[in-house]
Amino acid sequence: MIISVSLNPALDITYVVPELVPDTSHRVTSVVSRAGGKGLNVARVLRQLGADTLVLGLLGGAAGEHIQAELATAGLPAQFTHLSGETRRTVTVLAQDTATVLNEPGPHVTAAQWAAFRDVFAERVRAARVVVLSGSRPPGVPDTAYADLVTMAQVAGAETIVDAEGSALRHALAAAPTLAKPNAHEAADLLGRPVRSRDEAVAVAHRLVRSGASASVVSRGADGFVAVTGGAAYNVRAPERVAGNPTGAGDALAAVLAYGLLTRAPWPDVLARGAAVSAAAVACPWAGEYDDDVASRLLPGTTVEKLQEHRADREQEPCRTSPPR
Repeated sequence: MIISVSLNPALDITYVVPELVPDTSHRVTSVVSRAGGKGLNVARVLRQLGADTLVLGLLGGAAGEHIQAELATAGLPAQFTHLSGETRRTVTVLAQDTATVLNEPGPHVTAAQWAAFRDVFAERVRAARVVVLSGSRPPGVPDTAYADLVTMAQVAGAETIVDAEGSALRHALAAAPTLAKPNAHEAADLLGRPVRSRDEAVAVAHRLVRSGASASVVSRGADGFVAVTGGAAYNVRAPERVAGNPTGAGDALAAVLAYGLLTRAPWPDVLARGAAVSAAAVACPWAGEYDDDVASRLLPGTTVEKLQEHRADREQEPCRTSPPR
């Protein structure tokens, strides 16, 4: 089983407009609301991949009730710790091939509520083989939250993927997760400057490994992603750019990586499928799903290039002889 942790889920509201122009009124051509947030997006893609998946998270208020009812109707197993505050909403405006996203901060979580969630996690992680920790933390959840959950998962014998940023990522790295998967923007904080090129992405991917992760993936949007594991670096990309909504592409990649850990598939195969599924997620209007036909079409042409690196790119990274288990 794979657990997808969703500490800050959201009721996603998506508006579609012909174009988005500041300081003007827009006529919306369609609107959809659905349960969202990175953890839920990951769980949906995992289920589409065929993985036994459980969502653990925090919910509150009317938006939280809406999310819980939607997941129950969809048959996606979930267990939530309930809060007194209101679960956040996110608003995405799709215009042509662009997506503008507005994220609310989320409800305040008390120390007692966080302790209650930890108790649930400690119980359910015993049956898990992989845990995905992704997304933001609502107010009140400590910076060390993901680090604590990584440690608890390790004690239970589960492998972990962390898709986070800032202090949450730095603390989690110190707990030595199996794989760290920030995007280039999130990883820039570690490098101390924007990550614009492939080589800069490789440098920060190595830094993630030196900081504690067994392997790392740094996603670069339409340019694919780089990966570091087993002492080697890879540049991975689909054969073409796919037009659509890119907001759930990184979550689809995280799901494929988790599924790869679960099935112990060869690392290059996992990377190739991750690129194809991530690109195919862009073809779908809503985050948390991917177009299987598009993924199947893209996979044969997806490239997994093993990079030749200078020693300076790796600095003092210790030798690793196998991909993450």
